[in-house]
Amino acid sequence: MTATKGRGDALQDIMLAAARVTERLPDCHLYVVQRVPDEPDTVRVTEVWENQAAHAASLAMPEVRELIASARPLIAAVEHHVVRPVGGKGLGP
Repeated sequence: MTATKGRGDALQDIMLAAARVTERLPDCHLYVVQRVPDEPDTVRVTEVWENQAAHAASLAMPEVRELIASARPLIAAVEHHVVRPVGGKGLGP
């Protein structure tokens, strides 16, 4: 995600709040908020969910909907990629 100019830190804080929500969700296997050096308005999030239904269910949670609503005004652009993890450290068996 690219935040509106100067709002990268604020967007990061919202995404970290979302990460705390996912800690309670057993179907979320990974939720990592990342910053890009030399791009102060870029915030990246890598997520691994059990399936798309689990991710969709999380987006319907009132707490998550509130975070989304607070993030929207800060977001200038979103680039979204769906991938299928095939293995690696941290993904379990």
